[in-house]
Amino acid sequence: MAFPQPPGLLPAEVAFLCEMEQVTVIPRQRLDRLDLLGGSTKPLIPPQRSTLPLWLAIMLKRQRRANIMPPPWLYPENLLEILELETKHFQDSFSPPPQIPPRRQTDYTGKPFYTSSPFVESCTANAAPTALPYHWFEISEMFLESASDDVSEPDRVRQLLRDIREVRLAKVRKEVDHLSGDGEGTRLDGIGAMELSESRGFMTGVMDGLRKLDASREQARREREEEERENRRYNEDDEDDEMT
Repeated sequence: MAFPQPPGLLPAEVAFLCEMEQVTVIPRQRLDRLDLLGGSTKPLIPPQRSTLPLWLAIMLKRQRRANIMPPPWLYPENLLEILELETKHFQDSFSPPPQIPPRRQTDYTGKPFYTSSPFVESCTANAAPTALPYHWFEISEMFLESASDDVSEPDRVRQLLRDIREVRLAKVRKEVDHLSGDGEGTRLDGIGAMELSESRGFMTGVMDGLRKLDASREQARREREEEERENRRYNEDDEDDEMT
């Protein structure tokens, strides 16, 4: 008998989606273009930089055919600045994510659309230095696992990432205080994909508990009102009997 899966994406599924993010590579060997489902890649010519999906960049890295350039936000000095933003300047919210590019036109319909992850260059060498992208945690884990020699001071980077993660998860738990049954919600602007996946079960459990408490309060209120109506009706009947 198969057990039902929890709602939302599992962490492994989130990490799989993260592999479509675009990163910057420096090829070590020439490689002709590859025809992928998302389109053809440009030929790789050393030492010219190129942009590839993360899964392909990791494969070439393991084959020692390319090096991966970490995004600017993965450098220790920038992570330290992000940690300061999270702890001092945005104590009740998350630090601002990368800005979404302006509206563009599609090639085949002409309808406007907004570019989003993984088509935003938030993990390439041109990314913002102090803006954590949507898949920041998964990408940093993959970089440190498969291309740690391309990361500056990997041990310090791991420590800073751990500190940032703890601070942000504490903010998620703090946001639970704003959840109630009176229609008030909470904003999670800037939260990452893995943070959302890991917190979904906890948040939904809290909301289900609050929903049950609200239902019990509503039932108690109805019973109290019914009892008050019965008491008023009983008192009115007594007054009528005394008058007769």
